[in-house]
Amino acid sequence: MNGTSRTPPGVDVVTLTANPSLDRTLALPGPLERGAVARLGVSRTEPGGKGVNVARAVAAAGAEVVTVLPAGDGDPVLRALQALGLRLTTVPISSPVRTNYTLTEPDGTTTKLNEPGAPLDEAARAALLAAVRDAAVGARWVALSGSLPPGTPVDWYAALVRALRDTGARIAVDTSEAPLLALLAAGRDAAPDLLKPNTEELAQLAGTTEEELDADPDALLAAVATLHARGVAEVLLTLGAAGAVLSTAGGDVWSARPPRITVRSTVGAGDSSLAGYLLADLAGEDGAIRLQTAVAYGSASASLPGSAVPTPAHAEPSAVQVVAGAPGAGHPAPAGAHPVAGPDAR
Repeated sequence: MNGTSRTPPGVDVVTLTANPSLDRTLALPGPLERGAVARLGVSRTEPGGKGVNVARAVAAAGAEVVTVLPAGDGDPVLRALQALGLRLTTVPISSPVRTNYTLTEPDGTTTKLNEPGAPLDEAARAALLAAVRDAAVGARWVALSGSLPPGTPVDWYAALVRALRDTGARIAVDTSEAPLLALLAAGRDAAPDLLKPNTEELAQLAGTTEEELDADPDALLAAVATLHARGVAEVLLTLGAAGAVLSTAGGDVWSARPPRITVRSTVGAGDSSLAGYLLADLAGEDGAIRLQTAVAYGSASASLPGSAVPTPAHAEPSAVQVVAGAPGAGHPAPAGAHPVAGPDAR
């Protein structure tokens, strides 16, 4: 394991990215056409994976972050992260980190092609758990983000939450599909302090449909309430172009609409939203401001190319409209608004 074994004083956030990536963004000259030849514009390659994206955005705001991930010595993703000045704790693995490809069209439409990632054996998973637990001692938040590598038990996030519970750090989880379902099925002792689903994931968890949640604010709040009933303290729900909702187990609910932007890429927008929430929480802000900052960061991310993450200079919380309660049913997003998070690239 590289890096420190104990979190230095003053660390704010620890992120775990069990399935990191190199994110290569390819700019298309027009709409994607199957079977055609496209002459690409400027391409970008950046270190990625959802936890890495959160760490980059939090660090860009000046907060102290420890980034935990599996990667072999000399892997290009480590060189890229070291060049950004991020504090790393790594667990060596023999396979190279995956490469994900993003195709962006001039109107902001994004197509993701994600490789499955390097498998983690039991020893590597145990080392990652130990690394995250050591780093969490003294930290304020731990963010567990993204897909799980091939062969990893689907309930591994639940095991991580339980292992982190007595470190004193609060725990945020952003994942999808089987790992998300397994996490919420594992019991209240595995429930994170913060969960960041989108409407598709919330519908799966609540046993309903996206269409019902989109059309009925009462159904949406009822679905969120099922997560609180399972022990989740706060839910940051992204709603695409309709913005986002923050709900607490104490019954407080806020809704936010994104500002008008020119979209360039939605890759990493959800991760930036989570980073914005954490930054506002670190600053001691209340729920409305935490949501406002989350949406501002997600929108700023969507206005940037590729997997670029926003800095505070990019985010404009004052341009985000926040109201108490659920979003109104049937109200279209403002013209020019763009999803806080597009299809989640896990």
